[in-house]
Amino acid sequence: MLRATKKVVPGLLIVVVFCVMARAQSDGTMFRGGPAHTGVYAGAGLTNLSGVQWKFKARGHVVSSPAIYGTTLYVGSDDRNLYALDAFTGAERWHFLTKGGAINSSPAAAAEAVYFLSADGSFYALDAASGKQLWKFDTEGDRRFEAKGLHGVTPHQQTIPDSWDFYLSSPTLANGTVYFGSGDGNIYALVAKTGQLKWKFHTGNVVHASPAVADGLVYAGSWDSYFYALDAETGQEKWKFKTGEDPQIFNQVGIQSSAAVDGGTVYFGCRDSHLYALDAKTGQQKWNFPTDGSWVIVSPAVRDGAVYFATSDSSIFHAVDAATGRERFKLPTGMFVFSSPAVAGDMAYFGVFDGKLLAVDVKAGKVRWEFQTDASKANLPALLLPDGKPDYAKLFGSDFWEDMVLAVHKLFALGAVVSSPVVANNLLYIGSTDSYVYALKLATAR
Repeated sequence: MLRATKKVVPGLLIVVVFCVMARAQSDGTMFRGGPAHTGVYAGAGLTNLSGVQWKFKARGHVVSSPAIYGTTLYVGSDDRNLYALDAFTGAERWHFLTKGGAINSSPAAAAEAVYFLSADGSFYALDAASGKQLWKFDTEGDRRFEAKGLHGVTPHQQTIPDSWDFYLSSPTLANGTVYFGSGDGNIYALVAKTGQLKWKFHTGNVVHASPAVADGLVYAGSWDSYFYALDAETGQEKWKFKTGEDPQIFNQVGIQSSAAVDGGTVYFGCRDSHLYALDAKTGQQKWNFPTDGSWVIVSPAVRDGAVYFATSDSSIFHAVDAATGRERFKLPTGMFVFSSPAVAGDMAYFGVFDGKLLAVDVKAGKVRWEFQTDASKANLPALLLPDGKPDYAKLFGSDFWEDMVLAVHKLFALGAVVSSPVVANNLLYIGSTDSYVYALKLATAR
């Protein structure tokens, strides 16, 4: 929960996460791979890292997760650009500059167009080959979640924007429609070809989770503490599910996690420190997994009867049984995790705020290898205690709001990996707040 003690962390109670058939594999064309957002990618679980194929330097942090269509990789940056890169060499094909907002959403790519949301409040469709704007849809404007005395920081009567709410909703393409959420509190459905509004559904607060689409329903959570299931064609509410409340410091409330739909169950994390499993048709709770006060910002990955996710403050990667919620194994991550796991074969890959990417063998329940970003190699040692653990007292200097903002900047300076991995072409693609997009070469064990 990024905790409100003088060692504040993310889930923080700071006082000082085309319909596809169930179990289908993802193809990398949108966030979490496909409309059901299971985070599962085709191919073998590649167990070894054999080096860096290429790296591309943007002009700002890369929070966005890559999308790949054919031989082109698309990714956004908070430098306001969407980049199109050669997926095999990293060479820039084109970039598109928005009118004034960070692109902290992950794009969705198709044969003719690529779609993304900007913090300037506009949703864009660009020609996939040239980067020329095809159309633009203006929302009612984006904003971060905010509340008085948020996370227990001072001044307590000041309305404070949440520094940890740095993602934007990523679009989902399904059956000629593009779906996304907005800081204006709406979930939108647009005609993908023209940008015409099909419908919008208003929730009670910011929607930065990315909608999942499966079996004619759209699933998304809001910062109003509700998780919604909507008819994909009409936007009519089918059901909603209430998560936890925190009316005092608003730390343990809100859904940043995007849902994954598999086998008739929808899974999602919440800042109320639970992972939930609901019946996808009715919204009835099947089980929940408590995380002892730690936020679940990541979007869970689901494969072969297991759900994989990680936490903020407790900094743990969990594998739980998809049917019962019983834990199969857990691993420490070193620092809190906002990056959603990607699963390929028997391997799960995810990023950590300390600038590392971890590769976990999910059959053995252990880390096989790790990759460290350039900025992390240079800057992480100064943030560690002699025992190798993060020095949170240095990171979170006080309970003033300004120090929480500075803490996020310090973490981003580490080359944090808050982008989510994509596995394709025997490569693993990931963005970092050191401004680089990395393509890592993977190999099977001998």
